[in-house]
Amino acid sequence: MINLLFSGNGKVFDGILSCLLSIFKRTDTKEPFRVYVFTMNITRVKPEYTAISQEMIDFLNVVAREYNKESEVLRVDVTDLYEKEFAYCPNEGAYCSPYTLLRLFADLVPQMPDKLLYLDVDLLFNRDIRLLYDTDVSEVEYAAARDHYGKYLINPNYVNAGVLLFNLAKMKETGLLVKARKLIQTKKLVFADQSAIIRSTTKKKMLPQKFNDQKFLHKSTVVRHFSKRLFYLPYPHTANVKQWEVSKIHRIFHYYVFDDILYDYIYLRKKYEAEREEK
Repeated sequence: MINLLFSGNGKVFDGILSCLLSIFKRTDTKEPFRVYVFTMNITRVKPEYTAISQEMIDFLNVVAREYNKESEVLRVDVTDLYEKEFAYCPNEGAYCSPYTLLRLFADLVPQMPDKLLYLDVDLLFNRDIRLLYDTDVSEVEYAAARDHYGKYLINPNYVNAGVLLFNLAKMKETGLLVKARKLIQTKKLVFADQSAIIRSTTKKKMLPQKFNDQKFLHKSTVVRHFSKRLFYLPYPHTANVKQWEVSKIHRIFHYYVFDDILYDYIYLRKKYEAEREEK
């Protein structure tokens, strides 16, 4: 079983759908996938902060089972955990959203597997997920690649938390997530969950950049992370192009290697909307 973790509200549907398609299409394995989606309803912060719907999860389940009938996508509502641990904390207005904090509950949710790959939703796999998932993390808390900008501006081994291969058993042993939650509760952190994880780490494994390429796409790239990046032309500016913005992927990045994934995504997205209208 390959265990994956995403988090977010209904707005992450496009990211999870396209990311899962990239995994299924680029991975040659007979093993099923178990996909956890941590979500919550926190409309007291913003009206749009509602949990991802079961309807969306059911659709993702159908897609996953087309590739392996034993795969499953599970919705895990952690609203109560969030309100108990983080309500009105200094990081509730996190740089992305409070949903980035939900992975910090992985040790509190019952029956979570010891080995777990956390993924941000704004990424696509260019090669087999096994190249990443089969990494030995038995002696560390997690494995991660360097942050493209942070490795220059902050620390040579500053990691990007958008791709984290958890050894959850070791994290429970060292109390990494307990320490991270304490930081979130008590200190305003620049990068919230990412900062808390990094500060609470006892031992990690550094991965090559190909496992979380945040700026470039090479033949060796396993994961292309579509995070905010700096462009120098026609003038210095930042842009936050996501993989489900297909025309921008073509026009700005000139990427066509993902077309089989993205065209399936477009088809399935329209199918989902059509099924919703019929109900």
